[in-house]
Amino acid sequence: MPSRRFLICFFLFSICLICCHEAMPANLSQETLNDRPVIGVLTQMVSDDVMKPFGATYIPESYVNYIESGGSRVMPIRLTLSTAEYESIFKKINGLFFIGGAVDLTTSDFARVAKIFYKLALTANDAGDFFPIWGTCLGMQLLTVLVAEENLLSATPARNEALPLNLTTEAHSSRMFQGFSKELIKALTEEPLTGNFHNYGVTVEAFQKNEKLSGFFSLLSTNVAENGAHFVSTIEGKRYPFYGVQWHPEVNRFQWNRKLSFPHSSHAVRLSSQIAEFFINEGRKSFHHFDSPEEEDASLIYKFTPVYTSNFTAYEKVYFF
Repeated sequence: MPSRRFLICFFLFSICLICCHEAMPANLSQETLNDRPVIGVLTQMVSDDVMKPFGATYIPESYVNYIESGGSRVMPIRLTLSTAEYESIFKKINGLFFIGGAVDLTTSDFARVAKIFYKLALTANDAGDFFPIWGTCLGMQLLTVLVAEENLLSATPARNEALPLNLTTEAHSSRMFQGFSKELIKALTEEPLTGNFHNYGVTVEAFQKNEKLSGFFSLLSTNVAENGAHFVSTIEGKRYPFYGVQWHPEVNRFQWNRKLSFPHSSHAVRLSSQIAEFFINEGRKSFHHFDSPEEEDASLIYKFTPVYTSNFTAYEKVYFF
């Protein structure tokens, strides 16, 4: 009799396990990810006279190293292609990166091409096709212009300063900072871990007053400029995987000019590393791909050779196109 009761109980227990397993929501299963992401980097227009003999557009090697350190490869995207060619590239890359620079955010080729990709990314994400965008310094400013559909920049100079971040309440529930340890969050708010090299930005007041901007982005951090202006320093899309920082996470590990305030402490290095990995992990959620391994290999930045520029720019090496 005890043996029969045991068999009945075991049978009922097994049935419960099967039913519970079938009722488990799909999001509890391990997410499938792309382990060979390629991030497209929009080439920047050369504005410094000393760089013009080398090419019309460029990407500093520090950005390339930074993206590769997060686990991705880089595809440089030139500014001279057709809309059809950009649409084709969009279907192959797993994210887009807007670097810093000094160009007009409404009339330049950099802004024109960025707008094409921005609209493609909006449409893709709306259709469930995950595609992240990142903007650093001028790249973040460009994102605000694309979203607000107007230029809201004003003087917010922080021309050679390493600063801690003034985190908002939204930062603590953000995607960008969710993997940070309490120690690193504390350091981020107390130590000068973020390098700033800009003259203009979006003030907190302008951000909050603009419904398009404040409705699209969560404000994660602010800082105070040399002139006392409170400016936006970190943003994150509420609905879309679009991110921007007014500071430069890449310099913490990959730029070493002694005249510039590049943070190199252990906390600064860890910050740079985690931010890079965060964005590349967003790119892993995209399954865009090239038509063949040969096409992929031919599109990557490896076939280009960077030029040593440390003797006349702030960058150790630069790729020119």
